[in-house]
Amino acid sequence: MARKSKKRDTNSAAFTLCVEPDNVRQETQVPGVRVASQSKCQSWIRKVTLLVPYMWPRSSAPLQVLVFLCVCLLGLERLINVLVPIYSKNIVNQLSEKENWRSLAVTVCIYVLLKFLQGGGAGTSGFVSNMRSFLWTRVQQHTSRTVQLKLFAHLHALSLRWHLGRKTGDVLRSIDRGTASVSHLLDYIVFTMLPTIADIVIAIIYFISYFNAWFGLIVFICMLLYLTLTIIITEWRTKYRREMNMQDNNAKSKAVDSLLNFETVKYYNSENYEVRRFEDAILKYQTSEWKTNASLALLNQTQNLIIGSGLLAGSLLCAYFVTVDQFQVGDYVLFGTYIVQLYMPLNWFGTYYRMIQTAFVDMENMFELLNEEKEVKDDVNAVELLCTEGRVDFQNVCFRYTAGKDILQNVSFTVMPGQTVALVGQSGSGKSTILRLLFRFYDVQEGCILVDGQDISKVKMSSLRSYIGVVPQDTVLFNDNIRENIRYGRISATDQELEEAALAADIHHKILSLPDGYDTQVGERGLKLSGGEKQRVAIARTILKAPRIILLDEATSALDTQTERNIQASLTRVCASRTTIVVAHRLSTIIASDLILILHEGQIVERGRHEELLAMHGLYSAMWQKQQQQQDLEPSASSDTETKEQQDGE
Repeated sequence: MARKSKKRDTNSAAFTLCVEPDNVRQETQVPGVRVASQSKCQSWIRKVTLLVPYMWPRSSAPLQVLVFLCVCLLGLERLINVLVPIYSKNIVNQLSEKENWRSLAVTVCIYVLLKFLQGGGAGTSGFVSNMRSFLWTRVQQHTSRTVQLKLFAHLHALSLRWHLGRKTGDVLRSIDRGTASVSHLLDYIVFTMLPTIADIVIAIIYFISYFNAWFGLIVFICMLLYLTLTIIITEWRTKYRREMNMQDNNAKSKAVDSLLNFETVKYYNSENYEVRRFEDAILKYQTSEWKTNASLALLNQTQNLIIGSGLLAGSLLCAYFVTVDQFQVGDYVLFGTYIVQLYMPLNWFGTYYRMIQTAFVDMENMFELLNEEKEVKDDVNAVELLCTEGRVDFQNVCFRYTAGKDILQNVSFTVMPGQTVALVGQSGSGKSTILRLLFRFYDVQEGCILVDGQDISKVKMSSLRSYIGVVPQDTVLFNDNIRENIRYGRISATDQELEEAALAADIHHKILSLPDGYDTQVGERGLKLSGGEKQRVAIARTILKAPRIILLDEATSALDTQTERNIQASLTRVCASRTTIVVAHRLSTIIASDLILILHEGQIVERGRHEELLAMHGLYSAMWQKQQQQQDLEPSASSDTETKEQQDGE
């Protein structure tokens, strides 16, 4: 039998393989990203470089062994792909030459064993491939976990400014698709792209060695045209892909935003309006999706045309050599079998190239999140804060959120250990900004803030924040039970300590009156509790933390008068030996403060104790008189006694 046949043909089977993967495949959607001005080769190298840290599980020796085994199985698959066509040829030749049954049976058994190891082609994975996929699962899980944890930690490290401006829907979609894309990319590149290239190179060498150069030339030309046009058309259609991603993000963001504000939607009877807005976003997405699918169909047909032309030329040439007795019938079978194995990975090369491009688009947005600069970060030489007393000094602090608009101007004051200082002023005067600067949500532009004589910009943020407890004006609880929401103040706290904190916050008895007690679920953002109840849970959480410095941002604004008095008494006991800074709108809650600072347009215009400020007949005195008149005219409403109808209904 002649050994000079080369190139392989796939006939109708190859056509099926060519069309099916491209059309059946569903493309994932992901956010658009800026396009680099580099060459395509440089761009690919840059993108693959991003994956390098995730390709090798450095921290786990068992996983490294699994990676090595997977690579060995990958090499075994390449060898099997060469042997299957050879044994197929041998069977046909032995049948044609009427060889003895024993020899034929051995050849058939070897062939079946190889097919068992190789698998049935496009639809069925073989034993080796299944084993490799099984072993790779643990590595893939490790990679996915590493990426998700890194991204999650990074998002928590970003500044308050970034989080205030983010779109939750966009971020969640980017995280989901980005983390999945990293795992997929490793699988596509290591176990699909590289093996495909190896199969093509091995096949060309084999055809040239055992057949003649014409077959190798046909295979090479088809491969070159196929890959070149695949890359060109795929790059061209990327713009449609990115447009579709953008519209997809927009639709999901509208849905998330609407659901998060469902109460507002109900208040204004805007359900139909929200549905129409969502429908409009979906229609825009589907228009972009149609363009993406149309360009995909064009790519598929181009690939089919190239492969069909190559198959026709190779099949005719091989059939001719068989008819002139230069090849045996088994050689034609060898050619046909091998050509399927050649064009199958070649076809999937195109498919996976597009999938890799899609995954890169998905991944780049995630890496943009990872590359987002931390506005506030630890100094290179940052040290642990040593807070023994809790003295706070603001020295000529200037701050602005945006250029040209000063929020604080040369603010200076001192809070001695154990003192309570109240910040009073109109909305936008900078009261809450002072608390955010002390907690280092932002860094000052001028001046400095000291805690026990240490510049907080020179100490580690984690150590600074461990000494500070905050009760914000707008309390948001986790969608968990009351016990775990309070325990968040100190994860290691015992149930007894937790209940003591709740008792100090005047909510212990209220919790016990609930059907499930401390195991009562609070709902998303704590919506099953009243405003006063949420605020008291937040106060209990801060009490449990037992910080050296306490920041109260209008902590009792949502409480009725009686509850407010109870809370104030509790807070007075808790804050007695702690430095406390209070932002207050209701002046009656701060009359016992050691120092009251009146802010106006970012500056401290008055300071002193309650009686001293009243005697000045200035801004504070005017605010006090106005609030007293309002209290006389408008009896305070008890917000804390309003129970949720939704909770009763449950």
